[in-house]
Formats: sequence, structure tokens, C-alpha cells
Amino acid sequence: MSQVGSFALLLALALSAYSFLAGLLALARPGPGSERLGETARRAGIAVFGIVFLAAVVLVVAAFQDDFSIAYIFHHSNRDLPIAYKFAVLWSGQEGSLLFWSLLLATYGLVLRLRHKTDARLFAYASVIIAAVQVFFLLLLNFAAHPFAVMTGELPPDGNGLNPLLQYPEMVIHPPMLYLGYVGFTIPFAFALGALIMRYPGEKWINITRRWTMVTWGFLTCGVFLGMHWAYSVLGWGGYWGWDPVESASFMPWLTGTAFLHSVMMQEKRGMLKVWNMWLIFITFGLCIFGTFLTRSGVVSSVHAFAQSSIGNWFVGFLALIFATCAFFYVKNRTHLRSEHRLESIVSRESSFLFNNLLFVMFCFTVLWGTLFPILSEWVQGTKVTVGPPFFNKVAIPVALLLLLLTAVGPLLAWRKTSTESIKRNFMWPAIGAVLVGVLMMIFGVRPWADVSYFYALMAAMLAVLVALTVVSEFVRGARVISGHTHQNLLASMVHLGHRNTRRYGGYIVHFGVAVVIIGFLGSAFNLDQEKEMGYGDKMQIGPYTLVCRSYTQEDKPNYGSEWAIIDVFRNGKQIDTMYPERRFYKASQQTQTMPQIHPTVKEDFLLVKDLYLVYEGLNQDTGRPIIKAHLNPMVPWIWAGWMLMVFGTIIALVPNAVPVRLTAPARVQAAPVGAD
Repeated sequence: MSQVGSFALLLALALSAYSFLAGLLALARPGPGSERLGETARRAGIAVFGIVFLAAVVLVVAAFQDDFSIAYIFHHSNRDLPIAYKFAVLWSGQEGSLLFWSLLLATYGLVLRLRHKTDARLFAYASVIIAAVQVFFLLLLNFAAHPFAVMTGELPPDGNGLNPLLQYPEMVIHPPMLYLGYVGFTIPFAFALGALIMRYPGEKWINITRRWTMVTWGFLTCGVFLGMHWAYSVLGWGGYWGWDPVESASFMPWLTGTAFLHSVMMQEKRGMLKVWNMWLIFITFGLCIFGTFLTRSGVVSSVHAFAQSSIGNWFVGFLALIFATCAFFYVKNRTHLRSEHRLESIVSRESSFLFNNLLFVMFCFTVLWGTLFPILSEWVQGTKVTVGPPFFNKVAIPVALLLLLLTAVGPLLAWRKTSTESIKRNFMWPAIGAVLVGVLMMIFGVRPWADVSYFYALMAAMLAVLVALTVVSEFVRGARVISGHTHQNLLASMVHLGHRNTRRYGGYIVHFGVAVVIIGFLGSAFNLDQEKEMGYGDKMQIGPYTLVCRSYTQEDKPNYGSEWAIIDVFRNGKQIDTMYPERRFYKASQQTQTMPQIHPTVKEDFLLVKDLYLVYEGLNQDTGRPIIKAHLNPMVPWIWAGWMLMVFGTIIALVPNAVPVRLTAPARVQAAPVGAD
């Protein structure tokens, strides 16, 4: 089986190299035979998908058959591994995840090459660039990180097992979503670089790549939030974001990709920011490769990172090649990217997009600097100095609040220039609502002058409400106009409105989702935690909840052994739930894993919902009693609700606009002459 997989990867490399070289030659020397040569290059690229898919299937089948003669299967699987996680073996290790990267890239390339008639020459350039990226990953798979390397000596009876951190249902979908985002940005990058090389006229390349970019951004958004939810549900520290280097690496292309989605509107509407947009997509793709490099190289300490590996040098070289290629063609063709208009007013939609982009890039640079600081400090001082959440939060929170303000203000400003009267009309009621929320929070005990975290929470709540109310006001204002013409009710008019301009109103729904996410984030200022040994009948109080230890027990399963506590939860003397925080010991890998239990208090506190979060930290060896740690995390469920709204808004924005219904007026009936028969 390993021979089939190895041959498939070697054949895929040969086909990708041919697709790249033949496509490049066909573009460089147009002539009678160039179209035929270009077509063979396109078909070779299509064939790569089938060959790489075969290699991936071989690896998954080997996992299901427990073929431990393949070293990768031995290191990342075992006989008692549940079936769902056998699929996850494909992306659980370095070699398999690179194969998965290559498979997704081949899939994106397949779709692009099948749609080549949209604009044959631009698609040919994009196809060549995708083939070049594919060559890099297939070189890695064939010569640096071979997934089909075989074991030497006597075959082991069982494998080492999948990493316990990955044995969680969400990890079956989180890595694919994240990789769909990472890999997907290759497509807009390929179109942008191709358009620059061929000095493509106009903004048609942006129109072609808009949906590609939105789909990719949607996948990356899902990947980031699923990673947050996994960290919250598995790691057992009670939080969802700790500025882990690898998770920060996935956040950086999300920031620049979001900036790109906003700034391309200026290029489409006004012919501005052409250079900026070109470099934004170049940087976004580079950051996707950089994130993959951090995971593969082991240069940073992370729960997601693989061990130290020389494969990192390959990625450094590839990143240098990407930058050199982009810089060369930019210098060569920069005159093609001159803006057609200039900024006319500071109070305009153009200026809001410009400030929005500057803040996103500043945010990204801060995260990049903090992520790389341990590496840079080791180079300069010889000792590795790490920075923690306080460093990131010092910049990230104020910048995020400014971005939230622009999210509320920007879409309601007019292009070119906005009048004072328009500002008053659009923002008066949302601003009053935001101020009212701030006053109510202070009345109910939030003291922003007592602690900076309370101040940030108050500002986040007010700005989130401002965003939500401006979005609602936009829907209501437009729906009233439609209702006046069609006599539909307001809700039906809103649906009609959204269908007429899905991109705009889908974007508003995304903004509303962001506001809901921010409301979830602000709850972290009010977190509570307690830790206590709890024997039979012992109690712990946290907030309004009383925890009573009913029992603790053990269980042995084929894949792992576990011990857990049985905790009854009371509020106001009434039992509302029984929770089972657990600790597992995985037999194959000889590693332990915490499985927290989470109770969202939706029934008890709908708007001010909290998560009661229990962790079984193990038995005290001296007393034989379990140690329970409890967290009470306000508003966290709002984060996941906001994320779902963001995904829903993205889907709406991808739906084509409704075609206006045109009615033909009836022909005018000519009156008969007086006296006619």
C-alpha cells in the first residue's frame, strides 16, 4: 500500500511540474501551438487532483486497516481508535497534514481549471501560479516529509495512538475548516499576481475573485472560532483565547483578509487603493504560509506545534521566493496600479475604509511582533523571551474598540462626502441607545473608574450596541421604503431588501454577528473561579450556584481509562443540573487529558447567560479526594451565537441578487372617433 501512495505523490509532482512549465511556456510565447500546449497544462493540473486524492485515500485506508508498516500510521493511530478519528489521522501529523494541504489545493485548482472559459488568459496565469505552489508542497511530501515511509525491523503490535488533544469531535472538522481557509487564499493570490503580471485592465479580476475570497474568509472564520471552542472545551483552563502562537498565526491572515474584503470596495467603486489591495492579498497569502510554517517548524512553543523539524527551512525559502516574486512584478508594473481618484473628505465612506484598513494592519503587526518576539530575542540576546496576553491585550483591545466604532459608522457614510444632517439622521437613535446601555450598566454596578477591564467592558458593550442598532436601523429604513411600494409587512420587506442587495445586507448581518461576539468577549471582565477538594457531600459556592459532590468513580474503556466526579448543581436551593467533569488516561500514547463539563445557564439567565465550567484536576494522593476547579464565565455563549451569525451573513452575501421584475405597461387603447359605428 505504501508503494501505491509513494508512486502517486511522485506522479503528482511530475504532473504539477509539467502544468507549471508548460503553462508558463504557453503564456510566454503565444503562437499557433501555445493554445494546445496551454490546454495540456490545464489538463495536467486537473489530473493532479485525482492523483493526490488517491494518495490521501491510501493513507486513510491504511489507518482503517491498522497498517503499522507505514511509520505515519504507527505514530498517529492505534487499533482501538474510534472510527471518526481514523479520518482525523490524515491531518493529525506533519506529513499527513501536508498531504491534506496538497489535496485541498488540488481541489481548489480543479474548480478553477474547470471554469477557465470565464477569462481564459487570466485563468491560465492563475493556474500556472497554483501549479507552482503545488510543486512546493509535493516536493516536501516526496523529499522532506514523506507520509508513506515504512517501518524498519519487526512490526509493532499496536500504534502510539492519536494525540489526546485531537480526540474530540470538534477536531474532526476544525483542522479541515482552518486549512480550507489557509489553502483557499491561494486562489485570490494567484488571480492578483496573474493580473499584475499581465497588466490586466480594470477591476474584473476582483469581481472574479470576490466569491472565492468570501468563501475562503468564511472557512477561515469557522476555523478560528472552532479552534477557540476546542480550546475552551478541551484544554481545561477555563478560557477560549490565550494568544497561543499558532492560533495567533491563524488570526493574522483573518485580519488582513478582512481588511482586503473591505478595501476592494474602494477599488470597485472609486478606482482607489489598487497598490494597497494588491499587497494586502500578497501578505494574506504569505501569512497563510507563515502559519503553516509555525506549526511545522517547532520554532515556537504551542499546544498545536509539531516538534523541531528541518522542514521549517523549506518554508522560509518558499516565503522568501514569494516575496521576491511579488516585489519584482510590483516594481516592474507599478504604474498600472495608479489610483483613479483621491480622497475628497475625511467624513466619507472612503476614509472609513482607509482607517479600517490601517487599524487591521496595525492589529496584525502587533500580533506578528508578539508571536515572533521569542525568536527575535533569541537571535539578538541568546535567550528566548516570551510575551503573554498582557502585551497583546494592551494594543488589541483599544484597536478592536476603534474597529467596532468604524463598523458602526462606516457603512452609513456616503461615498465622497457625507453631510452633517445625514450623520445626525443616521446616528442619533443608535447613539442614544448605546449611551442608555452604558448608563444602565453603571446603575447595576459596573464601575469603569475602578478597574481598566471594567472600562473596556463598558465601552465594548456601548459600541456593540451601537453597531447592532445601526444595522437594525438600516434594515428598517430600507424595509419601510419597500413596504410603502409593495404593502408587505416589515419582516417580508426586510427579506425582500436583503435579496435585492445580498452583498451589502449580508455584510450587515456579519457586522451584527461581530457585535454579538464582542458582547461575549466583554464578559471576561467578570469571570469568577474557585478550586477545592471535594469528598462525598462536600459543597462549593461560586456566584449564585452551589456545587455538591455526590460521588466520584472510574471506568475502563478499550481506548482509555477515565475517572470523574458527579457534581449536583443547585441555584436558590433547587437542583438545575448534574455535571460530570472527567480526566482520561489514553493507553496507546500514555498521556492524560482533561474533559471539562460546561453548563450554559440559558434557562436561568437568557440575556446575561453564563457558563458554569467544571474541571476534574485529579485525586489528591494524600487524601484520596478529587480536586475540582470551577469557573463562572459570563456571556461566553454569545460568542458562539455571534459566530453563527457571521457565518449566516457570509452565506447570504454569496447568494446572487434577485433579478428585478420588470412589468410591461399595457398598450394604450385608442378611443374611437365620435359617431363611429
